[in-house]
Amino acid sequence: MTDVNRNPLIDWALRLYVLACFAFVFAPIAASFVFSFNEDRFPSLPLGGFSTEWYRAVAADPLVWDGLWNTLVAGVAVSLAATVLGFGAAYTDYRYRFFGKTVYLALALIPPTIPVVIMGLAMLAFLSRIGLSGLSWSVILAHIVICAPFAMAIVRLRLSQIDPDLEAAAWNLGASEWQAMAHVILPFARPAILAAFFITMAVSFDEFAIAWFVSGLNETLPVKVLGFLQGQVSPRINVIGTFVFLASMTLVILAQLLLFRRPAPEPNP
Repeated sequence: MTDVNRNPLIDWALRLYVLACFAFVFAPIAASFVFSFNEDRFPSLPLGGFSTEWYRAVAADPLVWDGLWNTLVAGVAVSLAATVLGFGAAYTDYRYRFFGKTVYLALALIPPTIPVVIMGLAMLAFLSRIGLSGLSWSVILAHIVICAPFAMAIVRLRLSQIDPDLEAAAWNLGASEWQAMAHVILPFARPAILAAFFITMAVSFDEFAIAWFVSGLNETLPVKVLGFLQGQVSPRINVIGTFVFLASMTLVILAQLLLFRRPAPEPNP
């Protein structure tokens, strides 16, 4: 039922409020994008002039490319491993009923709630004990711990929407458990699996604090940005920030499109 007595002033006020929230959140990002084209070294208004000098400086910096390569390698490896682990954890929750399931879910989903500084110190201590501190694998393993719960939550939400009788029907028709998984569960969960892949890659791509603790000399791009900040105020930070934001937003948008895509209508018999 439509509320015919709704005050249009309230509607406009709510819209302005939402726009103000978005402006507050994205204004610093927009400023960073604008200043990345400023020919002056220090951000100031009015701009000194339009220039792509800082983009060329970033493209010619081998440290940036090393950090980008480490970030991409870690992001792809983390997203693959985290998505597989997240799917397995979500399917376990969907498929089985067992004692202590509430504790299992709480422990599986708890890593993102731990402060990143504490998680970084804990991962550094653990990886140092097993001789993996300061390696590329250090960042990958640490990010898997953080990213797997995101994948589990996304896939778990999708599996909660499936008819629980479909898998049992496949078994009754002679399908094995693996065949039912391949022809029933995986096709239904495919959008969520792909969305989890993109979301976990975005989380790994942006994560800084834990990577700073465990990466050693294999620094990711966000850690490289900290090095630029510690040395001097460099306009290259605006360029790298713009690139990281666009990459992250692209991954998140792809994930959203997959999650909210409407399934194709089934053909009529």
